[in-house]
Amino acid sequence: MKLAIMQPYIFPYIGYFQLINAVDKFVIYDDVNFINRGWINRNRILVNGKDSLFTIPLKEASQNKLINEIEVNWDSNWKNKWLKTLEQSYKKAPYFEAILPLIQATLASEKLIFSEIIVENLQLICTYLGIGTQIVPSSSIYQNTQLKAQERILDICLQEQANHYINPIGGMELYNKEVFAEKQIQLNFIKTQAIQYPQFKNEFVPWLSILDVLMFNSVEDIKSYLDKYELI
Repeated sequence: MKLAIMQPYIFPYIGYFQLINAVDKFVIYDDVNFINRGWINRNRILVNGKDSLFTIPLKEASQNKLINEIEVNWDSNWKNKWLKTLEQSYKKAPYFEAILPLIQATLASEKLIFSEIIVENLQLICTYLGIGTQIVPSSSIYQNTQLKAQERILDICLQEQANHYINPIGGMELYNKEVFAEKQIQLNFIKTQAIQYPQFKNEFVPWLSILDVLMFNSVEDIKSYLDKYELI
């Protein structure tokens, strides 16, 4: 079985979905410490032809809390303002009307815990794209928070009886192929290849939120992008 483990991010970039699509089970790493000014609650979209950062406001977020303890500030003002920004930026995009309900469904969530909202959001997008990978939060299953770093990842792999673990390319300095091989687990790192598509008539801005990809591309085109990577 192929397995991947990743912290939860809201509307992440397409490489995140390449990783989900590449495995049989995707573990949302939600019982580790929250990272201030990370990408868990923010990403970039296209505004007036340039990349623009959006941030989902959280309540008392702190690196002293676990990700699955962090709550969203469901103030309607920011939701309405952000929806207006999205509409102004993408209303003329070819798939705006198809994608708007996915965004509205996420913003209409009654959940407080942000990681739970992210899981729902990822599942919505995966359903739209036809990705059938099972998505599970680490906090609900493995009970191994006493372990750290590589040892914890290995333990999750062993509990799942995974024989192939795939990690983002940034983990090459964190995980050792020989250590995984000793447990009969193949370790690879996924490296996203260049992906480009029309963004109105602007100069292309790469690596934006999946929202940008969804707005400008058909499901068929996005599925072809999901395979544009190499395993190292």
